[in-house]
Amino acid sequence: MRAEVLLDEDLAGGARFRALAAGEHAERPSHRDQARTRRKGAGVPRARQRDLPLIVESLHAAIAGAGLAGRLAAWRLLRRGWRVSLFDSLSRDDTRSASMTAAAMLAPLAEIAVADAVVFEQAQRSMALWPEWLAQLRDDSGEAVYHRRDGTIVVAHAPDRATLDQFKRVLHHKLPAEHRSRVQSLDGSALAQLEPALAGRFDGGLWLEGEGQLANDELMHALALAIDRLGGHWHECCAVDALDARGLHSAQGRCDADLVIDARGVGAKRDWPALRGVRGEVITVECNGVVLQRPVRLMHPRYQLYIAPRPQQRFVVGATELESEDDGPITLRSMLELGSALYSLHPAFGEARVVRTAAALRPTLDDHRPALVNADGVWRLNGLYRHGFLCAPALVEQLMGQSR
Repeated sequence: MRAEVLLDEDLAGGARFRALAAGEHAERPSHRDQARTRRKGAGVPRARQRDLPLIVESLHAAIAGAGLAGRLAAWRLLRRGWRVSLFDSLSRDDTRSASMTAAAMLAPLAEIAVADAVVFEQAQRSMALWPEWLAQLRDDSGEAVYHRRDGTIVVAHAPDRATLDQFKRVLHHKLPAEHRSRVQSLDGSALAQLEPALAGRFDGGLWLEGEGQLANDELMHALALAIDRLGGHWHECCAVDALDARGLHSAQGRCDADLVIDARGVGAKRDWPALRGVRGEVITVECNGVVLQRPVRLMHPRYQLYIAPRPQQRFVVGATELESEDDGPITLRSMLELGSALYSLHPAFGEARVVRTAAALRPTLDDHRPALVNADGVWRLNGLYRHGFLCAPALVEQLMGQSR
């Protein structure tokens, strides 16, 4: 069945359309109907045709960058009936990107310690969007993505207790009043009830209520499947070297589009000089001797270690970022620090098998805020820093509001 549409305002130099049925889930035209432009009621006398809505060709979006932001934007546009071409310098299954080198923790409370109110608002909106979007993604891809909302545990060894106390004070100072009660102090008994594996190892800690995590590898795979099923066109291993309001240019030539999105992360540095790369490192281990229900943060004067549990007794382990644009393999020093801190959390981690090590550059702006800006007709979605999985849905939703 064809969807009736009305011509709307201009966006990035191209005619836009909106479905007569309100909302994002209005029925989309079929690909055959999208491929041609004609008046509904062909053969009807001209005097009657002017009162009939138009059936118009669906618009075309060209997206540079197939990381988290690029895939989310492509998927949401495809759900709205757009045609989408997605370009990336890597293959869709490559694991070297920043999106694949992350613990994907959804931690708006913990991150307020290094963020501001703008990031917190983006995070809160994204937290509301993730359950709905993941349900839709399951329908579109046929794949479920691991997603939990059991909160976060924050602990410190006795010599570092002052660091934990300071962390709590910072959260209470920076959080809006209505969210402060979500930061709950735990004694040893309460901690043991939430995480039996930590019983007797710490005399207390914090529970950050409502925080969560998802499996980034499962999410990226499901997004790729959904983009395929909805008719998106991939250009893998195809770096983009120029963009403008009417399209982009790559090694494959010119691609004209009604909407152009730059989500290349640090790959966009030439076009956005304020961007810099901040190094992030993670290791993934398998350990049958430890069971954790939720992410754990271990406070230390020099770094914060985080451990994010995954299905099949896997744990993603990382620490705070390094101010370096070196994107080489993880260093021995980092491996030793992460490993020793993990072992200090629970001795059974001493027998864990290291199944993956990774390092990547997180795109970062001077204010550490994820950004969506329109520069000469090109929508630039970048600077996600360490807040990619926490803030990307809110920014993509904002972008969709501009493409109605």
